[in-house]
Amino acid sequence: MSISLGAYWRDLASGKRNGLLARLVLALLVPPSLAYSLFQRLRAGLYRTGVLNTKRLPRSVISIGNIAVGGTGKTPVTAYIARLLLAQGLRVAVLFRGYGGTCEGQIKVVSDGSEVYLSANECGDEPFLLARTIPGLMVVIGSDRHAAGLLAMEHLKPDIFLLDDGFQHLRLHRDLNILLLDYFHPYGNGWGIPAGLLREPKGATLRADLVIHTRCPKNGAITCCVPGKPALAASHCLIDVLPLRGGGPLPFSNLLGHTFLAFAGIAQPEFFFSGLRERGIDVVHTLTFPDHADYDHVRLEAITAALQSSGAEYAITTEKDGVKLKQLPDHMAAVTYVARLDIELEKPADLLSLVRNLLQKL
Repeated sequence: MSISLGAYWRDLASGKRNGLLARLVLALLVPPSLAYSLFQRLRAGLYRTGVLNTKRLPRSVISIGNIAVGGTGKTPVTAYIARLLLAQGLRVAVLFRGYGGTCEGQIKVVSDGSEVYLSANECGDEPFLLARTIPGLMVVIGSDRHAAGLLAMEHLKPDIFLLDDGFQHLRLHRDLNILLLDYFHPYGNGWGIPAGLLREPKGATLRADLVIHTRCPKNGAITCCVPGKPALAASHCLIDVLPLRGGGPLPFSNLLGHTFLAFAGIAQPEFFFSGLRERGIDVVHTLTFPDHADYDHVRLEAITAALQSSGAEYAITTEKDGVKLKQLPDHMAAVTYVARLDIELEKPADLLSLVRNLLQKL
């Protein structure tokens, strides 16, 4: 079976490929990886010593981020913490970069907590998904998260900020720094980009105030800990499905006895496909696209063709992909479902305790 260049690189960077060709390719990538890691060390050192300024917002900031490229489940963790804060009666604003949207690079209000102003195509899939699915949540995009926060202060008056994908955004001060590590491949093969998955050297993990290990198997022990840092285990679970054309959530049991084409444009689609099978879904064919993929005419035709050629009765995708499928033809939308993902923390009281300590300072 053929494999895309992107998928090959991810397997290589994750340490899944160890053959002769993989070792040769890795040897070619090591020199730029060393240069990249050195740059990241210097950059972090300049911020740590005050040579580069860290800016503050007039409200507390909780950062949720990772040290490895993609696929650690930032969106469901951000959603979990957002709901936790909203339940405390706080006005919560999430600051996103807006990656992949046509408004990337601009500072824009996606949602004021009651109305969503931008489409997924404009602001990116993750900001739109949270703005649409979490009532009361305010969402702002901007590559300069400090400037985005100031805009939010002026127009939205939040009580607290969430900084999405903020671990490397050192120019903005954070009051609680949450680092996500994938349970199975926390550091990939151990090398920095491009030879590996690491955005920074492993030592950067010491900046974290809390480490959440994502995609943990139920009752699985955490084996890769950051010294001196509290750690929580989080498991991801597909909870139910929504018809793409609209309607309330349905249990997975409603889909049993039918065949499905599963497709996704996320960082690690294999977890989505295996999650569907764990819920009893008969997946007869899978189709993968790049992370944050736009569903243009070519990709929509590929989905339609795959549904026909596979003989599947229905199609199913992720919630992140579902928000970008407005152009899917009616006959396809009628047979397409969106699977909703949630997380479960092993010790949610530990996270709540950290958050409450922060809230006492407000």
